[in-house]
Amino acid sequence: MRVLVTGATGFIGGRLLPALRAAGHDCVVLTRDAARYDGPDGVDVVEGDLLEPGSFDSAVEDCTAAYYLVHSMESPDFEARDRRAARNFARAASAAALSRVVYLGGLGEESEGLSPHLQSRRALEGVLRDGDYDLTVLRAAVVLGAGGASFELLRQFVERLPQFAALPLPAAVRTNCQPIALDDAVASLVGVLDASETRGETYDIGGPEVLTYEQLLRRVARAAGRTLMTMPVPWLPRSTATYCLDRMTGIPTVMIASLIEGLDNTVVVRNECPRDLVPVDRTPVTVAIRRALAE
Repeated sequence: MRVLVTGATGFIGGRLLPALRAAGHDCVVLTRDAARYDGPDGVDVVEGDLLEPGSFDSAVEDCTAAYYLVHSMESPDFEARDRRAARNFARAASAAALSRVVYLGGLGEESEGLSPHLQSRRALEGVLRDGDYDLTVLRAAVVLGAGGASFELLRQFVERLPQFAALPLPAAVRTNCQPIALDDAVASLVGVLDASETRGETYDIGGPEVLTYEQLLRRVARAAGRTLMTMPVPWLPRSTATYCLDRMTGIPTVMIASLIEGLDNTVVVRNECPRDLVPVDRTPVTVAIRRALAE
């Protein structure tokens, strides 16, 4: 199958391409700067920008399916940019008579009042559903892998803290999440493409454990050889946490703020992707953390 991958230079897309090639698919990559693209051999590279209609039409031509992996948290107007890009893609994909689109969104219940970042991801599902193709949506929480924004925030934070530090945290770190290993997320994305029963469906994907964010932070610290004592306090402002993380990590401030706002949302699997259709062995959280740190 000839497959277009948008967001191919990103955290997930960079891992997805080799997996698709290994599964026997021909791949097309859409990038804004072909000269700077440094991906796997054997893929067709097309230059274009999803924010500019008409600039990427050739990338969609002759493809049977596409992955939509484009998200932005680094600009203050990311919500509007994301909607515009998704709308342009849906129109081009429909005009090219694409059969399937697979989208990776975020977990979270709308009834709980999603953070702006998770609201944007959920809104994109609606935009993409307007296209004339079958849309499959996978929703994930924290993806544990080197280079992912959430994991890099955790890693850099624990590695740059003084040893044996006592750390005050927002009380929202006691919210539950269900992280997933990067390899498992990629395997799920590849698996649904070859399972026709997943057309038009929405599934949640996650690892084998539900943890609080505090527990996840401690797991990362332990795997990194650090001793971390945490003290969730209700009165700690989110702005203070954002400021501290901004000073201690290399993650963009806007991205940190988006992730901090998302701590209020419980992100656990409720509608699991059927394992008989997409058989993926779930990697234990500690194993996934150690693999990510090793990279």
